[in-house]
Amino acid sequence: MGAANEIVAIVDRNNNLIGSASRQQMRAAGLPHRATFILVFNSEGHLFVQKRTTTKDIYPGYYDPAAGGVVLAGETYEQAAYRELREEMGIANTLIEEQFDFFFEEASLLVWGRVFSCTYEGPLKLQADEIEGGSFMPIPDILALAASERFANDSLEALRRYLGREPLLEHPIR
Repeated sequence: MGAANEIVAIVDRNNNLIGSASRQQMRAAGLPHRATFILVFNSEGHLFVQKRTTTKDIYPGYYDPAAGGVVLAGETYEQAAYRELREEMGIANTLIEEQFDFFFEEASLLVWGRVFSCTYEGPLKLQADEIEGGSFMPIPDILALAASERFANDSLEALRRYLGREPLLEHPIR
């Protein structure tokens, strides 16, 4: 099944589950849905920033400071986060920590996101059809890059909210 045909959990503006739809239907109608945002840090406190492929259905070719994606019908946020880490970056058997939920709205994008974080030092196997490349970067460098380059706005908002809860220049090693 291609990504456009994945069945996505559809919610209302209060994050109550109200049904499901294909990813293609969800995007076309701008339906509110759930998504995960996983901030992947290394032991130095640097955050992995990926460059999305130009074939992505949203924010094609943009930088993205979070791994993650839509929550499929029948999945919990946590299940989706672990699935996305495996699919996008080849990360398995790493503990993730739930941070917070937030609502993001822009044009036809309405999403209830749950932010997670983890620390990872192992090898990465980036999913070629979703991620063009990426690297671990210090937070100040990411914020400087975001001032001049296109970033996925929902993930950038997740990062900004996370930073509002954490010291800017240091990330606690978990």
